[in-house]
Amino acid sequence: MKTELCCDENRTARPTRRGVLAAGLAGLAGATLSTKMAFAAGAYSGDTLVVLSLRGGFDGLSAVVPIGDPAYYAARPAIGVPKNLVIAGDGTFGLHPALAPLLPLWKSGGLAAVHAVGQPNPTRSHFAAMDAMENAAPGTSIRSGWLDRMLGLTGASAPLAGVSLGHSMPARILLGPAGDVAMTGIDEFLLSGNDKRPMAAALRAMYADAPATLAAPARSADRALSAVSTIKTVPYAVSGGAKYPATELGGALRDVARLIKAKAGLVTAAVDCGDWDMHEGLGTAVKGQRMHDNLTDLAQALAAFTTDLGVDGMRNVTVLTISEFGRRVQENASRGTDHGHGNAMLLLGGGIRGGKVYTSWPGLSPGALVAGDLAATTDYRAVIGEVLQKRCGFGALDGVFPGVKPSAFGLAAART
Repeated sequence: MKTELCCDENRTARPTRRGVLAAGLAGLAGATLSTKMAFAAGAYSGDTLVVLSLRGGFDGLSAVVPIGDPAYYAARPAIGVPKNLVIAGDGTFGLHPALAPLLPLWKSGGLAAVHAVGQPNPTRSHFAAMDAMENAAPGTSIRSGWLDRMLGLTGASAPLAGVSLGHSMPARILLGPAGDVAMTGIDEFLLSGNDKRPMAAALRAMYADAPATLAAPARSADRALSAVSTIKTVPYAVSGGAKYPATELGGALRDVARLIKAKAGLVTAAVDCGDWDMHEGLGTAVKGQRMHDNLTDLAQALAAFTTDLGVDGMRNVTVLTISEFGRRVQENASRGTDHGHGNAMLLLGGGIRGGKVYTSWPGLSPGALVAGDLAATTDYRAVIGEVLQKRCGFGALDGVFPGVKPSAFGLAAART
């Protein structure tokens, strides 16, 4: 089977609103901000929503293995995960063995998976799929990102209510009028130069009499810098013996936990995790193979995050994964997989009813596939919509996902 060689777009940097705003506020290092506009007042009391984007096209069929579907093994003779290696198997599905750091969470009911999810208008272009996934309003004139819309509707006004963390920033998910901050890390979020205080004062003075549309980013920057400076006055110590991996994802999730424990008013955090575009060398389910090692890093970072926050801390936190598309069912000649459609999501948190795979499974027989791909029987927005209603206190979803109804899986418990 011929391997697709179309992924330069996944590695090519493109300008974002954060880059443009950063140029306008050249004194900020490691930080860019968007304009904050007025929304309905009210204190948000729902879960902190952490959105982890698995960039490049996550292979949900490797992570959440359909061990009960013989067509899976027929399509993947070299890279299929053997039944005897999966963990948490129930005869129908099992988890990749590299997800073992999350097995205690699965067994305790704090981790779930949803399979055969996807976008309503699938495409195999990274840029087009990511753009559509983060906008999440196909067929409308809405241009903002869905997480920006969610944040705006909460009425949250804290300077660190919406944050994206890490060196890889989401391009569109937080695009829009709600205030958010993008930073590589808490300790790197500062003004450049040798003497920061005069620069901060100069920034305030420069925009003191400016029109609101120009002054708002500078004022937001000042508020965010002050909030982060307060957090940094206390050296951070992880809790519960948590051990974050020395990876970009580990560092980003550590900072998310730090913001939550600091009670900084965090409503939502966006974190990117790349290197899932495995056209070649996906490998077998053993240490040293690409998929195995990537899943190990992912599992270790998420396990450390939940350990750091503890049971009480996770009670009001929901983490979910999304990816622009899944992979084709059939392995290719390079022992990898090409761009596909249907995929799996992971959800974890104190309000998640875990320990199982939720799905309307279409099967992997040739007649059940859509152009060689796993059919997506559930809109990924519906899954998030159930979380927004049950855990974040939303009613109708039209303000975030126009025309979408929440899934009825019962995967999240309603907040009391």
